[in-house]
Amino acid sequence: MLKILLTPLSWLYGLGVFIRNRAYDLNILKSKEFDVPVISVGNITVGGTGKTPHVEYLVEQLKEKYKVATLSRGYKRKTKGFRWVATGSTASEVGDEPLQIKKKFPEITVAVCENRVKGVEELLKDNNDPSPDVILLDDAFQHRRITPGINILLINYNRQLKHDHLLPVGRMRERAHQVSRANIIIFTKCPDEIAPITRRILQNDVELRPYQNLFFTKFEYGKLQPVNPNYTSNATFCQQKEYAILVVTGIASPELLIKHLSRFSNQIEELAFPDHHAFSPNDITAIQNKFEQIEATKKIIVTTEKDAVRFKDYEFLSDDLKNIMYFMPIKVKFLDEGKNTFTKEIINYVGENKSNRELYKKQNSGKS
Repeated sequence: MLKILLTPLSWLYGLGVFIRNRAYDLNILKSKEFDVPVISVGNITVGGTGKTPHVEYLVEQLKEKYKVATLSRGYKRKTKGFRWVATGSTASEVGDEPLQIKKKFPEITVAVCENRVKGVEELLKDNNDPSPDVILLDDAFQHRRITPGINILLINYNRQLKHDHLLPVGRMRERAHQVSRANIIIFTKCPDEIAPITRRILQNDVELRPYQNLFFTKFEYGKLQPVNPNYTSNATFCQQKEYAILVVTGIASPELLIKHLSRFSNQIEELAFPDHHAFSPNDITAIQNKFEQIEATKKIIVTTEKDAVRFKDYEFLSDDLKNIMYFMPIKVKFLDEGKNTFTKEIINYVGENKSNRELYKKQNSGKS
């Protein structure tokens, strides 16, 4: 019944998106190109594809050789305009995902701005040191005011486009044929192995073009880390199914985390909040109460890396909670030999366009 009621809204939303995209396709609305390598990472659905881990993967591949900057809007931050992200920033100031990236890679430049064109212009100002060799745009597939050199589109393997619908009926931000704008398509959150016939089906589903490369990635989970290292006393936790776990999440798709943790615990309780949720004192009380209701001698709370960034900001967390809260770090892993092909394409693009930019600067300086 709800789907029927929402369908007219979905039609109107789809019409608006179509008109906007056609305006860009016909050059009625203008896209801006920059003389610095720009890589966009985004999706065609709302949340749940693993954008931040994939941005972090790009940072890992690029940071040793190039000066890297990331730019995002800073979703659900309480500030406006362009802001530099520092390791001492708070999630409310800059957003949880940009802060997570900065804490993990303090040596790179991280910034937020809801106007991406202005954000890139700020990053490229002459007085900035260091000036970036490459800019990674987080969640920018729909941000067509900038033309990236490489457009990476992420699709959740467990929620493929053919089974989805436009907002608000489904989770799609635009229709599936807009996949054609991507240079690289990555199916994320894949199982360990994908049969060749399944790969061909997925390739056909996205109507892979000759100019597009298709990859498959999965998440690799690390060891549990304390949310508050100064408080957590239960650092001897070992994954031997002797602990009960309360999983507290504020992400779009917590299913994979819960599935992973179920390998190490026979007793898992879940408390799920909306994506990017700003935990209130009442939420903390609910977490405390839920935790106390778990009948187990040994028990801990596990959250995500993104949620841990927000929990660190909360002064109203009790010492009892700080002592038993952990987060599960994740990394992206390419299936088969995809890593080498993907990394080579990224490194070659940045290297070639960085050289072109430096040549352009020299020619201009020679004219002055």
